[in-house]
Amino acid sequence: MILIVGLGNPGKDYRETRHNIGFAIIDELISGTDSGNEYTKFNSIAVNAKYSDIDLILLKPRVFMNNSGSAIAAAMKFYGDEISRILVIHDDIDIEFGHVKIKRGGGTAGHRGLQSILAKTNSLEFDRLRFGVDRPPGRMEASDYVLRKFGKSEIKELDLLIKHASDIIMDYIENGLDHAANKYN
Repeated sequence: MILIVGLGNPGKDYRETRHNIGFAIIDELISGTDSGNEYTKFNSIAVNAKYSDIDLILLKPRVFMNNSGSAIAAAMKFYGDEISRILVIHDDIDIEFGHVKIKRGGGTAGHRGLQSILAKTNSLEFDRLRFGVDRPPGRMEASDYVLRKFGKSEIKELDLLIKHASDIIMDYIENGLDHAANKYN
């Protein structure tokens, strides 16, 4: 079983922000897999899904980004050894808008969601899909920038970019991290 977690903030005010790209990609994955109904568990919206005969748990924590580690830790504890891989999907200001990188491990780079995961699980040794949202303009704080909605020119491309990220994850599910990283990074 693969646990796939999209990071974001709950509530309609955050729906189309850069920080919520993880939620948007999870929604795309739900539409592209054989998935059941959404349910609430681990303080998250969860969906059991299957793709290419592989069981998936798709998770969107219902807590704010800086507390998302608790939801992931609860899912990890519940499923234990049933989980063969964990993929966390998050925004990354150090990557150009729309570009995607997939990798294992690394630091937090100041990302509050990753900091929360580290604090609650004592590990960053999971797979990640990093979706580029670009650097903040001028002297804007990164924390303010990621909570802003995408610009008009970005929104025009966003559906295709989210679909592309979902396709990368489908390849990751079927063929593993190394294959996906070699093909898409």
